[in-house]
Formats: sequence, structure tokens, C-alpha cells
Amino acid sequence: MSTAGCAIDFGTSNSSVALLGGTVGDARQEAFRLVALEHAHTAIPTAVFFSGEDGSRAFGRAAVQAHVEGHEGRLMRSIKSILGSDLIDRTTEVGPGFMVKYLDVVVAFLRHLRQRAAQAAGGPVERAVIGRPVFFVDDDPVRDALAERTLGAAARAAGFSEVAFQFEPIAAALDFERTVSRETLVLVADIGGGTSDFSVVRVGPEQRARVDRNADVLASHGVHVAGTDFDREVNLAAIMPLLGLGSEGRSESGAAIRVPNALYHALSTWHLINTVYLPNRLIELRQMASLYVDQRMHRRLTTVLECRLGHALAAMAEAAKIDVSMHGHAAIDLSMVEDALAGSFDAAAQQAALSGSIGRIAGAARQAIAQAGLSPSQIDALYFTGGSTALASLSRAIAAVVPDAAQVDGDRFTSVVSGLAVDASRRFG
Repeated sequence: MSTAGCAIDFGTSNSSVALLGGTVGDARQEAFRLVALEHAHTAIPTAVFFSGEDGSRAFGRAAVQAHVEGHEGRLMRSIKSILGSDLIDRTTEVGPGFMVKYLDVVVAFLRHLRQRAAQAAGGPVERAVIGRPVFFVDDDPVRDALAERTLGAAARAAGFSEVAFQFEPIAAALDFERTVSRETLVLVADIGGGTSDFSVVRVGPEQRARVDRNADVLASHGVHVAGTDFDREVNLAAIMPLLGLGSEGRSESGAAIRVPNALYHALSTWHLINTVYLPNRLIELRQMASLYVDQRMHRRLTTVLECRLGHALAAMAEAAKIDVSMHGHAAIDLSMVEDALAGSFDAAAQQAALSGSIGRIAGAARQAIAQAGLSPSQIDALYFTGGSTALASLSRAIAAVVPDAAQVDGDRFTSVVSGLAVDASRRFG
């Protein structure tokens, strides 16, 4: 049986889909069900692996696993981050002699989500409400509008005939609204992998029945700083110095310098990691050997590029971030780079590495409240969603903006798609 439509949370780190129809919701027109995208998982990594062996593609956890197991091919992660950038129309090599446009990677992933939804629905799924950040691109409305148009074109190329968009934090507010019994002013904090978004929304039993909620959305604001930026900063602070970042170098004239850092920054940024494996980057690194005073550092970095260990190191940085948040410290095993090589990271180092980004995110929360014409004391509830809200220091910084508000933790991975489904049910009936 076909369904009228679906909701898609296309995230930088993870994605999920909800079908209209089912048993969740306060009324039949808002009923929906989450789609099992990979075995029983309703949220999967936003990842595509292109096999260099047979040209096949894998998605989600299977994509990450194919890369970890060392299969020949190319792993693409954080593909949402290229929307609004000049990378979107470029091509990249995903296998020997096999080139693909970055845009087509987005299309392939959205088509996979649509196919999984159609399998769950028992028929074609042609209409979708897709979540979008408040800003795809900070301080550039032209590129931001281009990013939304590009995502819409990708969704239509993936087979959707009707596509609408809703801000992700507003979707989270719609999910929160299903639980409230009185009118509430809520600040939604949606901190994912690519963006940190805030909305101030009036929710309640009376508002719930309205299709047009524009009057209840008092403000939305966001910054393009979130989980993958934290991963990069931890990587740069904890791992890259062991490969030579910031180490002593010498110029051709013998003057003391620091070794160039461009490769290290690209190697620490999820959606740029593959660019360091290009032949010209490896040639460039080999030619830089004489710049390194400590030749071990050059050998380590060369090993990372030659063995394509960038994604593995980025995953270690992400794991270290989580370990520090939960336990106060992390041990980092880098023996894949050099025998017995290891690093460590602790809460003080993480606070130093992330303080600038956390400050920007907390500032965005304050800005959203100011744009709503409210004071922090007027906010009744603070609703957390998005995987990065698990970072305790970040959650504390946001909570400090509205110290009198009741703190509510939504489902980090499905609150947004659930709210998008509520929106879709009202649009599509």
C-alpha cells in the first residue's frame, strides 16, 4: 500500500525517515512510523561507500564498515556539508578511472532513503518534507538559498515529485509540543553534526491544531558549528601534533619556521579527508621532507596518507571527544601509524580546544531569544535534540543562557524527523 508522503531528517552525521500513517501521534492525521533503514536501526550514518572492486555502493553503517575492513574504494561522509559550497558541482574520483559529481553522491543517498521508505510502505513514496538547518551557510543568504535549491533538486532527482522544507529546530518543537499540556515558550536547541540551530516557538494544546504555525515561531537562528567541528578541533589538539602539526621546521635558507598546516587541517575535516589522498598532495608532502626538523613526524604523516588512515583518525578523535565527555579522559592508540605510538586527552584539554566553538553556539542561543524580543527569564522550557547535545560542557553552556527554564531531553536522533512527520501530515493530509 502506498503512502502519501514521508519526512526526512538528512543530517550531517546521521539521517532518518518517517512514513505518514501508523499509530504515533495524538490524532490520526499526525500518525507516523519511523522507517528501519538498516536492520532495526531507524537512524543511520550519512555515509556512502563506493566500491573500487565492483562499482557497488553501500550506505550507512555498511558504508563505514566497508571502509574499516579495508575494501578498495571511497568513503564519503558529512556530504550535507558540501551544500552551498563550490564543491557541489565538482567531480571526484571514487575508484580507478571512476568519477562522480558530489551532487550525485547526495542524490544517491536520498534515493537510498526513498527506496527504504518505499519498501516499508509497500509502494512508491513521492512526497517529502525535508529538514534543513536555519543556515546552511552563515552570513551569506545567496549561498544559503542556493543550498536549499540544490537539496530540492537532489531530492527530485532521487524520485520525489513534491518536496517541502522545514527548519529542523521548528520540527523538534512540533515533536515537543505533543507532550505539553499548557501553552509554553520553548527554546529548541538542535545541535547536530554540521549546524547548531535554535528556535523560539510558542507551543501548546490550542496551537497544536493549527496548520499554519508562522505566528508561533518567534525566532530562529543558528551557526555552522557543531559536532564535526568538535571532532576536527579534538583531532587538531590531540592527534595531529603527534604527526607534526605545529612542530619545528626549517626553510631552504635554514631559518626556523613551523611546518605548513594545510594538510593537517584537511586531514582533520570529515568532508575534506579524501582530498589529501590525491596524488599531487602526496607528491607535495614528499617534497616537504626537508622542512621537518623531526623526520619522524614526516614519516608518520606520510604513512597516514599512503595508507589512507584519515577517516580512522577522525573516528578516533570523535571517540576521544565522547570518552572525555563521559569519563574525563581518553587514551588514543595510534599504533596503526607507528608501533607503540599513543596519545592522551583530558577534560582540560578538551575545554581549551572547544571553548571557542561552544561560546559561539551559546551566543547563537542568546541571539535567538533576543530576536524573539524576549528575555531569557521568559523562556519556559529548553528542549535539547541532536547528537552533539550529549557533550556535557556544551549542554551546560546552553542551559546557562536560560537558567530558569525547565530542561527537557528529546530523542537525540529522532526528535527532528518525528516533528517533520507532524509537519508533513498537515501539509499532505
